Amino acid sequence: MGQRHRTAAANTGRSRNPVIRVSLAALATIYLLLFLAAVFLFWIVGEWNRRRRERRALQHRLRCVICAFEFEDHTDALLPRCPRCGSLNERFKMEQI
Repeated sequence: MGQRHRTAAANTGRSRNPVIRVSLAALATIYLLLFLAAVFLFWIVGEWNRRRRERRALQHRLRCVICAFEFEDHTDALLPRCPRCGSLNERFKMEQI
């Protein structure tokens, strides 16, 4: 009583459940790197979504070459008219500065 039953594997020096031994410093480094990788991934995805929203917002926006009035035109006209001065404008890509 009070003594454990030893198996043949215990006598040969092998254990039944192999364990990967990792120091506390290595474990903390692994967790820190995984956390930073997740933060970086969320940042990249958020930046990609923000730029996509900006491109959609500027897709139909035009600037008049005569009066510099910015307006939106959702038609398929090749040369839309400015609502302020009535001049025809080409469709240039608007860029955010």
